Amino acid sequence: MCEYEIPFHIQEEIMKRLPVKSLIQFRSVSKAWKSLIDSSEFIAAHSLRCHTHPQHLLVSYEDPEEGIKYVSYIDGDTFRQQRSLLTVPVSIKELKKLVVVGSSHGLLCLYGSDPDLTTKMVALWNPSIRKSIVVAVPDQLSVGKSNPSVGFGVCSVTGDPKIVLITQSWDDPNIETSYRFKVLVYTLSSGKWRNLSTDLPAKPVRDWGPVVVTDRFIYSHSAGSSTHNMIMSFDVTNETFESVDLPDTLARHHPVNFFISKVRDSLAMFKYSGEIYPGGDICTVWMMEHGVQKLFTKLFDIKTPHDFIVGFRKNGIPIIQVTYDDDDDDEPPRLVVFEPNSEHNNFLEISVYPFSFNVNSYMETLLLL
Repeated sequence: MCEYEIPFHIQEEIMKRLPVKSLIQFRSVSKAWKSLIDSSEFIAAHSLRCHTHPQHLLVSYEDPEEGIKYVSYIDGDTFRQQRSLLTVPVSIKELKKLVVVGSSHGLLCLYGSDPDLTTKMVALWNPSIRKSIVVAVPDQLSVGKSNPSVGFGVCSVTGDPKIVLITQSWDDPNIETSYRFKVLVYTLSSGKWRNLSTDLPAKPVRDWGPVVVTDRFIYSHSAGSSTHNMIMSFDVTNETFESVDLPDTLARHHPVNFFISKVRDSLAMFKYSGEIYPGGDICTVWMMEHGVQKLFTKLFDIKTPHDFIVGFRKNGIPIIQVTYDDDDDDEPPRLVVFEPNSEHNNFLEISVYPFSFNVNSYMETLLLL
């Protein structure tokens, strides 16, 4: 019999500092430990220490023979050597036409259809603990004239994951006042969808684009017109919309060559010069400073005649899809980590279909346990 037993509250403090993999194993040690680790209070406390956990990069891509694959890299000094092929839950593998919406607090959000292609589905996936849930999109969302825009984020106050779906309809696309929005919000704790009837977007949006999730906000790149960019933000905590005030150099740029991403948990924008889509002669990357609108810092320029940025590492270095010129038609696109200052490339040994790459960062978490 042990003469000295560590008090349980000290055991708890120790476990809050442990990686997710160890905690999953410790759940089988005793009922007391399992009850502790499974509690919402412990999961929230463990998440607060996520900055001490390793950051991962999830690279999803379409393999010509095996379909969509998901590879996880530990985003550290030995980045290229620490990779693993993830096992996708059956509930997600069965879905069709999947796209990765984004990541928040260690969870990944995917959007697709059921196997029969009759119902739109949203999946939340925690690759650290191999857990997922799949949620059906209500039929009423199909009344809009635009495809639904899907956003996802975890409320930093409650720790509750939320899915946001937006459609819009109109009487006359040329009359701004005829645009009507429909917004639905799903919270994991309630397991229900509800209509958001107040604080809807004040401006009409001709096209809802891809979304980016930062710590508290969901950003969507939208086209206010054929020559004008808009960024709409949704506050996951307060459930309110705002339009981001862009400087003229970003607002008055053709939307088809303008994209948004995330750098060091801040909103980033990059625009391509020239008329080549999706690349131009030069790509310029900007980052919004500390969430302050109109305060954007230019990070760097990249010569990209045949390339396209698909994401960023935690240190801000871009990950680029390299597409070869016309003399190398047989060469498939490759994924590289590109150092802008030295212009040095590190290949990630992935070659796939053009524009099938998707890169998202995530941290280890116990959410969905």
